[in-house]
Amino acid sequence: MKYIRWGFIGCGEVTEKKSGPAFGDVEGSSVVAVMSRTEQRARSYAERHHIRKWYVDAQQIIDDPDVNAIYVATPPSSHATYAIMAMKAGKPVYVEKPLAASYEDCARINRVSEQTGVPCFVAYYRRYLPYFQRVKDIVKNGVIGKIINVQVRFACPPRNLDYTHPEQLPWRLQPEISGGGYFYDLAPHQLDLLQDFFGVIIDAKGICANRGGLYSAEDTLSACFKFENGLPGSGSWCFVGHESAREDCIEVIGDKGIVSFSVFDYQPIQLVTSEGATSISVPNPPYVQLPIIQSVIHHLQGLGLCTCTSVSATPVNWVLDRILGKF
Repeated sequence: MKYIRWGFIGCGEVTEKKSGPAFGDVEGSSVVAVMSRTEQRARSYAERHHIRKWYVDAQQIIDDPDVNAIYVATPPSSHATYAIMAMKAGKPVYVEKPLAASYEDCARINRVSEQTGVPCFVAYYRRYLPYFQRVKDIVKNGVIGKIINVQVRFACPPRNLDYTHPEQLPWRLQPEISGGGYFYDLAPHQLDLLQDFFGVIIDAKGICANRGGLYSAEDTLSACFKFENGLPGSGSWCFVGHESAREDCIEVIGDKGIVSFSVFDYQPIQLVTSEGATSISVPNPPYVQLPIIQSVIHHLQGLGLCTCTSVSATPVNWVLDRILGKF
C-alpha cells in the first residue's frame, strides 16, 4: 500500500476540526508538514498537532521529499496558484471548495492536471456524508416520483464581523480574495449537491443586490437555473435578513411527493408522500470531511475511485459566475 504523506498549505479554522484530524485517521496516511505565511500560526499548528515540520514558504513544502500529496486550505484566490505548483511538481492535490475564485482559474487547474497527469480533488465533502447520501437515495429511487422542480432558500442575519471597518472585513467578503461575498462561500455546497443529484447545470441567470450596505459584495441574490436533463430550479440567498427569516432549506418536488433538507445545520430530512409525512435523522461522522478524505486517499493508494475531481467541481464555479454576471 502506498503511504500518503500530506503537506498542508494553510493552517486556518477548517483544518482544525473539519478536515485536519481526518488525514491521520485513515490507514496509510499522515500529515508530515504544514505551511502558513505567518510563522507563529505554522509553528503553533505543528506543535499542537504533533507535526514535525512547518514552513512559511509554499515552494519549500511542495519541494519537501517527505511530502507526496498537498492539501490546499487557503482562501480561493490562491487555490489555482498552489494547486498548479503542486501538480507541476508531480504531487496530487486536495483543494478546499470552491475550486477557485473564478471559472477561468478552474479551467487553468484542469488544463495543468490533464497535461501533467496529476489528479486534483476538491473538498465538496457533503457529497460523501450519510445525510446527503440518504437524500440522494430518496431522489434516485423514485420515492417522490418524477422530479419536477428544485428550490433553494437560504437566509441569515449579518454576522458581527460584517459590521467592521472595510479594511478589517473577513476575506469571505473581499471578492478579490473569495470570488464574491458569502454567496461564493456557501452556495457552492448547495449547487454541488444539486449537480451531484441531477447532473450539470447548463443555464443560469441571477439578480444580485447589496441591500444591507454593510460591505461592497452582494448580500441578496435570486437565481434561476436549468439542469442538463431539463429540470428547472431556483434559488434565493439573503445574508442580511432578520433573525426571524433565518432559513436553510432545499426542496425537491416530485409528482408523488416532496423531500426537503438543510445543507448546513443537518436538520432531519422531511419526506412527504401520499403515504404520509416522515422525519428522517441521519448522523454524520465527527470530522465531516473524513468520508471524502478517505476516498481521496484510497484513490491515491489504488484502492478506489474518488469522483470529486477538479473537473467535476468546475461547473459549480461556472454557475456562480453566471449568477453573479461575471460573464
